[in-house]
Amino acid sequence: MKLKISLIAVFALSYSLSSAQQVNVSKSFAAAAKQTDVLIKNVDSARVIKPTFVSPRTVENGQFKMVISRDWTSGFFPAELWYFYEYTKDKKWLNLAKKYTEDIKKEQFNRGTHDLGFMIYCPFGNGYKLTKDTAYRSVIVQAAKSLSTRFNAKAGVIKSWDHNGDKWKYPVIIDNMMNLELLFEATKFTKDSSFYKIAVKHANTTIKNHFRPDFSSWHVIDYDTLTGNVRQKLTAQGYSNESAWARGQAWGLYGYTLCYRYTKNAAYLAQADGIANFILSSKITPADGIPYWDYNDPQIPNVSRDASAAAITASALYELAKYSKEGKKYKAAADKILASLSTKYTSKLGANYGFILEHSTGHRPAKSEIDVPINYADYYYLEALLRYKNFGK
Repeated sequence: MKLKISLIAVFALSYSLSSAQQVNVSKSFAAAAKQTDVLIKNVDSARVIKPTFVSPRTVENGQFKMVISRDWTSGFFPAELWYFYEYTKDKKWLNLAKKYTEDIKKEQFNRGTHDLGFMIYCPFGNGYKLTKDTAYRSVIVQAAKSLSTRFNAKAGVIKSWDHNGDKWKYPVIIDNMMNLELLFEATKFTKDSSFYKIAVKHANTTIKNHFRPDFSSWHVIDYDTLTGNVRQKLTAQGYSNESAWARGQAWGLYGYTLCYRYTKNAAYLAQADGIANFILSSKITPADGIPYWDYNDPQIPNVSRDASAAAITASALYELAKYSKEGKKYKAAADKILASLSTKYTSKLGANYGFILEHSTGHRPAKSEIDVPINYADYYYLEALLRYKNFGK
């Protein structure tokens, strides 16, 4: 009798745990679509006042904030619209995605930023995947050419920023790993191996210099382009030089997972595994899986969370789960994060000018975008929902 009761209890506990991690994709997408309808109205109103605005970025101090096309976040909004089209197959979203993607097109020639993967590949890559429009493919290839001009062979990395020359000489941020997808795709389109070689060299150099023994990463590595040596290891958006900035860890996880997808290099899979285990082994992250903005802020728990870091992490874990021996663990962790985001971190209908998620942190040291909705949180949230839906297919 005792054994029977124990088995029933175990089953009930298992059922409770598994059911708690279920994500209602249909309900989540429907709510997100209603919010985005609100967002589009606010976008169009803002563009009447200032036509150079192309994308909504955040809400800060109660104010709706738009950006011009050269802002690093400009591509996320049109890319979200492509995800709505992918999910619904509704031509309403197709037409909107085409309209707002076009506004970012000129950035394919922008050589002054490393963020072309975010700006160009997110909207144009998704657009090409869903339409096979060769014009989108051409934009991606040109953007890859522009990004490649920022590669320094001696240092073996793509330069991130051209500003603040008094702080660093050749800064490379962990975020830069996300832009390698643009180069890998350009290789597929053109058969030009130079893009592939740059991406691989950057990934290898970043493994060598950006990570600590526990697989946490510095935010900024400053290089000497004459010798290729590291000049200094810093942060710009984290709590301190030695801290683990939450979104930076998520960028690294996602970046090495996509590198493994394109190369099947076991070193990249091992790196992604290491980063994933650093993130998931944190004793500081609350039970809902949404991290504080930096793992080492001494003011925890009285600091802001970062839903954007959580969304990026969840999306990356769904892909990594398909490659890694620890796939079940990663899938379960991603489910927990996504369940939390979809139930506890979404805006009320009509609130936050139409942004989907709340409680992200952009740049806390600069007192900018703290505990607010942010467009890239919404983008990776929708991507994670799609990956959850399609997992195993």
